[in-house]
Amino acid sequence: MLVSDLQTPALVIDPVALDHNLATMTAALPGARLRPHIKAHKTTALAARQAAAGHRGFTCATIREVEGLAAVGLGDDLMLANEVVDTRRLGRVVEAGARVTVAVDSVATIDAVVAGGVHEVIIDVNVGMPRCGCDPSDAGKLADIARGHGLAVRGVMGYEGHLMMQEPRQDRTSKTEEAMALLLAAHHDVGGDIVSGGGTGTYDVNTWVTEIQAGSYALMDTAYGTLGLPFRQALFVEATVISVNPAGWAVADCGLKALGMDHGNPTIEGANLWFCSDEHVTFSCDPLPTVGDRIRVIPAHVDPTIAYHTHMHLLSPAGDEVAESWPVDLRGW
Repeated sequence: MLVSDLQTPALVIDPVALDHNLATMTAALPGARLRPHIKAHKTTALAARQAAAGHRGFTCATIREVEGLAAVGLGDDLMLANEVVDTRRLGRVVEAGARVTVAVDSVATIDAVVAGGVHEVIIDVNVGMPRCGCDPSDAGKLADIARGHGLAVRGVMGYEGHLMMQEPRQDRTSKTEEAMALLLAAHHDVGGDIVSGGGTGTYDVNTWVTEIQAGSYALMDTAYGTLGLPFRQALFVEATVISVNPAGWAVADCGLKALGMDHGNPTIEGANLWFCSDEHVTFSCDPLPTVGDRIRVIPAHVDPTIAYHTHMHLLSPAGDEVAESWPVDLRGW
């Protein structure tokens, strides 16, 4: 299939950029030092490439991601880095032979793990981002409660998500150190082999954890693209120009329902993007395109963008053919 045959809007992947990103991260964080976060791409075919690079443990955000990875043989070590209050589906994954660890930050979530038949937990610690996670001073007590229920406590995790885009870099490093001091204090009380945290924005400055939970690095977006990281933009939304106004603007078929917009507007190289509406992106450039021309839109936030689509298409090295089409098969909950 030619790229021009794709129904737009469509997710397309530059294979050269993808290979570069995977190799660059593997060189920096080989093997178990990286626990790729599947929430970024939600695609088992891409997870298989990460596993082939030596990363056999995965971070998940949803029960569906855990189930899907286990179903395709990637269940060696799955961490659900999110609290859930009904773990029965996860218990069935464990019964089928996968290893599943669930984040807990309260007695209630520990009780849910026990009730659902999961046997391993990690204590989720608040390291400065006001989301999930217990107070560091409570981590040891929660670990004792979990062990009292017969659960194995593998260690601690803490996500410094509020620092991923921190600039300048030296501030990102110093503030990450402060956040990880909280996590290490909690780990002292909890024990276990794992200290898990980090993401694409701090993968190279967070040297205090045993594993990094980066995900966006594989495909990238404009938000992370501002940080000067050694990863290339690999994911684009292929769109078709559907209207051109001689007053000076054009419209393509790629709007709010095809793009994650929580990090701001997407980007079109060489164009001034005006705004997005439900099915449209309006932009200007010189010269204006003609109706039927193809453009590539760069999303500002890769994770929610992918979740809008059912497939992503890996292009040929030349970029004019579709080499493989991958279902985004880990969507949903």
